[in-house]
Amino acid sequence: MDDRVISFIQPSRNNLKYLKWSYNSIRKNLGYRHEICWADDFSDDGTWEWMNEIAEKDNNVKIHRNEGPTRLGHTILYDTLVGMASNDIVMIYHADMYACPNLDTEMLKHLERGKVVSATRIEPPLHPDGPEKILKDFGIEPEEFDEQGLLDFVSDFVGTREDETTRGIFAPWAIYKDDFLAIGGHDPLYAPQSKEDSDIFNRFVLAGYELIQTWKGLVYHMTCRGSRFKDGALRNPAGQVFMKGRESSEWLAQNLRSTRNFIRKWGHMVKHDELMYPIIPPKYDVGFKAYNCDINMLRELEPWCSVIYLDSRASDDMTKYRNEENSNTLYDLHERIKLHGTVDLTKYHDIIVEFDCQKLTPQNFQTLVNLSDILKESGEVGEMELEIFKFYITSLDSYDGELVINKRLMGEVK
Repeated sequence: MDDRVISFIQPSRNNLKYLKWSYNSIRKNLGYRHEICWADDFSDDGTWEWMNEIAEKDNNVKIHRNEGPTRLGHTILYDTLVGMASNDIVMIYHADMYACPNLDTEMLKHLERGKVVSATRIEPPLHPDGPEKILKDFGIEPEEFDEQGLLDFVSDFVGTREDETTRGIFAPWAIYKDDFLAIGGHDPLYAPQSKEDSDIFNRFVLAGYELIQTWKGLVYHMTCRGSRFKDGALRNPAGQVFMKGRESSEWLAQNLRSTRNFIRKWGHMVKHDELMYPIIPPKYDVGFKAYNCDINMLRELEPWCSVIYLDSRASDDMTKYRNEENSNTLYDLHERIKLHGTVDLTKYHDIIVEFDCQKLTPQNFQTLVNLSDILKESGEVGEMELEIFKFYITSLDSYDGELVINKRLMGEVK
């Protein structure tokens, strides 16, 4: 038997019934040898009181509380708990996950330093199916959870696949704590949540870590029971399942902020293959030289480059945009938005893209969205034109390697 032990990392906000269900599954199916680290993110549903009750009885539980007045989010609290963890191995684990028998041994079987191991999720049909998970309905709320049905299914399923492992990553995932800390953990750029996982997955790949998903270590995942679909799920008389409400306004607003910050950092949208293995286009140093840019166009363009340079007529819009967007990012917008004047911008950036904003359309805007891939496939040093865009390219060096370590944690990036 593998004698290594895991610290389960579980932040939670107003998810008490799911957290109880999850805790009971860990202790019932995996025993008491693994540590559980909980963080209560300023809940008002009795979560903190319950955590204290459990911690008094279970000496392998550590607890932490964000006292408010606002949430911190799991982007921050994951890392707080990793810092508290006593064991060499940590597992990022959602509060709405049920640990199936042998989850620990199957994940540890593949875990070494330099590797990140994910379990396979079994989920009710609340989201589209995919080849990286199993869509099977054993309940959409703890009150109707068919535990025996799940356990029978798991017993029959394990070992039926030809490939015991595939290449990809999604929570829950386990890693050696020192490997996690070596790249600086999660980037607070995405706090309180959303896209922090895609960011760290990219960085795992760029750091050379191997990403493994085991199909013998399984969890049942209720899915999105925090901010995104905080009202839970329902089943109609025909047996179909669906979320009670639309995605919360809180989640939608934060997801937009985090998406824009992901683009600022990486130069592209989140990309992965069908098994959730990250696809990482090169990160180029791109400056936009934009004419006739108003504030609406500035909102669309700014995340897609290193710096956007505007003509003097956009001075007022530049100031307004900085003021409205400044609270949504950790990037210094005074450094990201400037007036171009008569300066030769190729002295400051490897690639300059020059265009007239009045000629932008939804169709040709996709050139900017897909710029990393276009430059990778057909970019050459020199000058080139594509649709309304003129390119001045002095270098096609890629800077994604500089994104591996979370420098914000270390105080090196403002």
